[in-house]
Amino acid sequence: MNIDSKRKDEHVELAEKQYVSGSQSDFQKVRFVHHSFPEMATKDVSLQAHLLGHDMPLPFYINGMTGGSEKTKKINADLAEVARQLNLVMASGSVSAAIKHPELVDSFKVIRDVNPNGFVLANMGPNHSVENAKRAVDILQANGLQIHINAPQELVMPEGDRDFSIWLKQIEQIVAHVGVPVMVKEVGFGMSRQTIQQLMSIGVQWVDVSGRGGTNFAAIENERRTSFSYDDLENWGQSTVISLLEAYEFKSDVHILASGGVKTPYDIIKALSLGAEAVGLSGQLLNMVVNDGPEKTIMTLEGWRDKLIAIMTLLGKKSITELQETDLIFQRDIIDWCDMRMIDYRSFSLRSK
Repeated sequence: MNIDSKRKDEHVELAEKQYVSGSQSDFQKVRFVHHSFPEMATKDVSLQAHLLGHDMPLPFYINGMTGGSEKTKKINADLAEVARQLNLVMASGSVSAAIKHPELVDSFKVIRDVNPNGFVLANMGPNHSVENAKRAVDILQANGLQIHINAPQELVMPEGDRDFSIWLKQIEQIVAHVGVPVMVKEVGFGMSRQTIQQLMSIGVQWVDVSGRGGTNFAAIENERRTSFSYDDLENWGQSTVISLLEAYEFKSDVHILASGGVKTPYDIIKALSLGAEAVGLSGQLLNMVVNDGPEKTIMTLEGWRDKLIAIMTLLGKKSITELQETDLIFQRDIIDWCDMRMIDYRSFSLRSK
């Protein structure tokens, strides 16, 4: 087994271990104001959302996770079956491994084999050329490309990148020339206003802020180290909630997406209320398919659909757009962040606790 395949299997194993141990997100620090009269029926709710120009029946998608080994090929096949039956957008894990090792192509291509008519995103890092980006798209016959940015993970990873000087330039070239829509996402470290402005300045139109609170890749890579711990970087970054607050002023200029620490339909509704147009699932969904299999995962997500409708009815909101006019309550530390960063949380119709 080559080092890339070994790393992919270790990532899955450590992500599962991390999920079992439990992680807290800032979604628990956000609450809705209850109003007693919804003045609507459940049948009035539309869960339709949009991603990269594609209409989605549900406001969540399967985020980039894995691929690059026989074990992860099976996981990708199961995730693709979930995507096929529920008509979910699905992103692959980083196709970089297959570009370096062609024998690993099938562990990614299986996504398209299982879901031939689905909306699929190829995934890769920002250090690749336009030619490699096109190869990644070709491998999956992808409808779009997801570029993950992960400087903290790379620095903690023993074999990770150490030069980030060309990332923005490479992303700019890929966006301009790859020939499919591009989403740029973090990997659980969140984004700031400055980051989003930089991405907008190079033509990026779809941004997944992917904040802290879910799978912690700094902690995963630290577990893989044999010496000199980087444990002081395991709490690096902003939460998804904070990242959405940082992004809110740009929601008219760029499409904001959210992932990181999303474990329940309630979390999805909170992320949508904070300005996300759709929500990515990764760690929670990985845990479902690994432990329950695709059929039970599909049943669970069908239940999530009903819960989303119920929560939106309670809030008196008929669409994803209307959710962004919902009264919220933040706990004090989130308010303090807004004050320090000069973010006017009151413009969200929010109230402090």
